[in-house]
Parts: sequence; C-alpha cells; structure tokens
Amino acid sequence: MHTQLTDSGAKHHSGKNRVKGMNYQSLADFMETGKAALAKGPVALIFVEDDVEVATTLRHHLQCGFQSVLALMPDAFELADDVAQLVHRIPFDCGPRGAVTDAVNTVIEGAAGVWLYYCYNAEFLFFPFCETRSVGEMLTFHTEERRDAMLAYVVDLYAGDLTAFPNAVSLDQAYLDKSGYYALARNDPATGHPRERQLDFFGGLRWRYEEHIPKVSRKIDRISLFRAVPGLRLLADNTFGDQEYNTYACPWHHNLTAAICSFRTAKALKRNPGSTFDISTFRWHNSTPFEWHSRQLLDLGLMEPGQWF
Repeated sequence: MHTQLTDSGAKHHSGKNRVKGMNYQSLADFMETGKAALAKGPVALIFVEDDVEVATTLRHHLQCGFQSVLALMPDAFELADDVAQLVHRIPFDCGPRGAVTDAVNTVIEGAAGVWLYYCYNAEFLFFPFCETRSVGEMLTFHTEERRDAMLAYVVDLYAGDLTAFPNAVSLDQAYLDKSGYYALARNDPATGHPRERQLDFFGGLRWRYEEHIPKVSRKIDRISLFRAVPGLRLLADNTFGDQEYNTYACPWHHNLTAAICSFRTAKALKRNPGSTFDISTFRWHNSTPFEWHSRQLLDLGLMEPGQWF
C-alpha cells in the first residue's frame, strides 16, 4: 500500500500552519464560526456517504497538504482520535438530492480567492509527483499559468476478489482499468456546437456497466480543484456555471490534470440490488493492480503533468 495512506507517510506535507480541527453544529455554524479554516487554501471538502474508509480518506488528504480538511459526515459515524483532532467535523447528510452541490456552493460564498477541492469518502486525490510535492505547490504553479480550475478524472478502483471483499473495497488488493477510456465533444445546448476546450470523458466501471448507471452519472470528469470567486456556482453535473472553469486546458498549451481514485462506483454497483447479482467480479483483461503511485497514473495517461516538471 502506498505511503500516503499511512500515518508515517508524506511528512513533507504535514501542514504546519494548519488550523486546528474543531466540531461544529451544522454547516451554517461552520460558515459563521469557522472562518479561520477558510482563510488560507487549499481547503478539502470530504463528503462522507457511508462508513467505508472514512479515516483513511481524511488522512490521505491531510497528507496531500491541504491547509484545512472539512469532514461533512453523519453524527453517527465515529472518527479515530488522531484524525478528529485535525479535521473540521460538520454534521451532514449527503442523501438528499442536491445536498452536496448546495454545500459546495455555500462554502464558495465564504471562501473568496481560496482554492477548494471536493470528493467523497473512499476517494483519493492523486496529482503529478504527489509523493514529493504538496497540493499547495501544484496549485501555486497552476495559478501562475492563469488557471482557476483543474480537471480531474475519477478513476474507478475495485477489489480484485469480491468474495473476500463483498463491498468491493480493498486498499491492499485494489485494481483499476488500464484502458477503455475515451472522450466525446461536449456540445453547447444553446447552439449545438462543441464547446471550446471541453470534453465529456468516459471509462472504467461506469462505462463497462453502463446499463446499471443513469446516463447523467456516466461521465468520469470532475472539476474537483477550483478557486472560489463570488457568484461561482457548482451545477448538478459536476460542472460550473462559468464555462472557463470547465475547460481541460488553456488556449496555448496543455495544463496539469489530476486523478481521483475512487471506490465509489464499485461500492454502489455491489450495494444496489439491481446490479449486485449480475457482478461476480469486476476484473477483466484490462484490469491491473493499482500501485498507489502517481507514476502509474501518468504512464496510463490518466493525468497530465502539463508544463510542471
């Protein structure tokens, strides 16, 4: 298992200036009393849907170098003491339609100028050279390239043995698809013409098991890292109202992209009664063990270093 999932790994990303973690009564309470956590970015918003690998997810993002990590999670879930001291815990239910989108937009309004990131539990951010560089260093470079958002590909992870791991989650025996990814032009609904520097990306389990995935949920692109500005709105399809935020690169050269390695789709397919009995294994001829290292993702073309070396 790669070092960023352990307590000893990635000490260079320790976040010495990180605001001490606190518990809040609600998101509204956090927005009123927790402003210090939004004073300096980057800030990670981790939305907890179930009790799978919650502490691991939070540790991973703390070790990526986020200045503040917000854990938006049900009160019923316990949190390891070492993590609880470092994260800002906010009571939250991801279930209602639009709840996550609304929460991100609420934080945007109180974090002008700050880089934000959002994901769910059992999802792990990787970016080029993340073993030796922090997310803050990457975003400093990205900002210098006059970019205010970064495209990430949600790369499906799944346990190799569903008998041993019926919820499809195993950190030690995680697999991913090494091929089968593709992109289609993203058309402007108003004109019918392709939007400049925007594509819809597909692949992984959402492509292989598309008959079980609603059409609106099949894309694997997510603008997961972005700079908050007044009036910016995240939309239900993981894009933003400001179309420049949805572009994969600037007009003059390739930019950095990231990957979010995620057990979320595998979990859902095995939890859903309509699909679980159709799937005895997620492995196929294009499966390969996940190495928990950015080099593998770069080699597979699942993220792009751009001009950052």
